[in-house]
Amino acid sequence: MRKYVALAAAATLLVSLGATAYATTADSASAAGSRPGPLAGMRILISNDDSMQAAKASNSDGLGLYELRRAMCAAGADVVVMAPWQVQSGKGTAVTNGGVVTAQRRAALPAGYENDCAGAPARGAVYGVCLSDGPCTKDSASATPADTVKLALRGGLKAKAGWTEAPDLVLTGINSGPNISASVNDSGTVGAAVAAVDQEVPALAFSSSGDESNTFFPRANYRAHAEFGARLVAGLKQRGLLTSTFALKVDYPDVSTGIPAKAPVWTRVGDGAIVYHAFEQRGSGDSFDIALGLCPPDGSGEGECAEGRKDADSTWLLDKGHVTIAPITWDRTYGTPVDARRELNRIEHFVKHEAPHP
Repeated sequence: MRKYVALAAAATLLVSLGATAYATTADSASAAGSRPGPLAGMRILISNDDSMQAAKASNSDGLGLYELRRAMCAAGADVVVMAPWQVQSGKGTAVTNGGVVTAQRRAALPAGYENDCAGAPARGAVYGVCLSDGPCTKDSASATPADTVKLALRGGLKAKAGWTEAPDLVLTGINSGPNISASVNDSGTVGAAVAAVDQEVPALAFSSSGDESNTFFPRANYRAHAEFGARLVAGLKQRGLLTSTFALKVDYPDVSTGIPAKAPVWTRVGDGAIVYHAFEQRGSGDSFDIALGLCPPDGSGEGECAEGRKDADSTWLLDKGHVTIAPITWDRTYGTPVDARRELNRIEHFVKHEAPHP
């Protein structure tokens, strides 16, 4: 069974409404400068597909990025952000094939996040990337998520941050809403992580659930996910499991109601759908409205909504409330033998038996 979201609601789901300031604690704000931390010495690039604006009340346009930046700096990492200028949700691995891009540093950061990386060499610099031959303006077209990662790794970080070598890790997100099942193919968050491993840089893609309405994305979810993410990265780093052979997709349940997330589960991308694009013809003319079709979150629907995998990310995330982790690769060739099987097995074992709990 499926149902359609009215066009206005679909637009809300895709774009949402604006942002509130979030004050961080003094301890976390100064952590990178006062303690070495488990990620000390690591250089991390952060991007996303929600933009670096963080200006909407729904928290759907980049607030999760600042929570991720905060947590990584608090753990001791040196962080630089290069993210789309505007919301680029659903862009997948799309790239821009010509023209000019501008990476413009953000001077005034969202309230409460200004000092999170003050003790790090790059000071957590945040750049928005637009398609412009000159300064980015309010209405400038945006680079895609994959554009921002490719730019960063192919000269942007050297020019802007003085990093002469590739970063140790690329993190994408935290996305506003989960990236599970069929939506993984459309996800710019996942697409940006794929762009990183394509350049042989380890990458993780983080996405957090919204509230019950799926139109508001609580700060509590982003913060819990970011702090879990820092411990997850630390565990992978400690065991030498950060790999560029594939990316890891990490989705977090809604914890804003006070129900904590359950232990991480090693999953596959579901073969059903949770959200899909629907097209409604306007009368008998040539125009179609784009809306969102919603499937039952428990995978009980029919047709493209039916979920056929017991280890599907959607089932364990939405129905059972677990953190889900799945390996993602750039290689779309069906039947290709899995490279680095031993490495994959070691990471699966880590997730199942040694990974931090929320």
